[in-house]
Amino acid sequence: MAELKKIPGGSETILIVDDHETIWDFLIEALQELGYSVLLAENGLDAVEIYRENPGVVDLVLLDMIMPKCGGHQAFYQIRELDPDAKILLSSGYVSENEVQDLLRQGACGFLSKPHRIATVAQAIRDALDGKAPQS
Repeated sequence: MAELKKIPGGSETILIVDDHETIWDFLIEALQELGYSVLLAENGLDAVEIYRENPGVVDLVLLDMIMPKCGGHQAFYQIRELDPDAKILLSSGYVSENEVQDLLRQGACGFLSKPHRIATVAQAIRDALDGKAPQS
């Protein structure tokens, strides 16, 4: 993965919330290669539980919007209840513009449409962690 050298990385902990194995495999490998620690939740319920059980550990949540058990919208609000300052970056291939705009207004750090390009994902993660304005 030599092309990752030009992509911004970090040492923070990212919680990936997605129900597609091919997406986690890709993101976990790429983000670890960039220096991040990565946790995985396969649905919104797991994400909320992992966030609750690891206070102060997760620096950013990369949250898929469409998942079984507990979708991104619901998980967003539950994580925000646990931590009003949680940094949450939204991700989806199929979600309405209104739903995205609603969560951006509620403080989401940005939105990434699928399929992911690692350069775009890494830059959005770095911007969110550094407190830069949301990208939609």
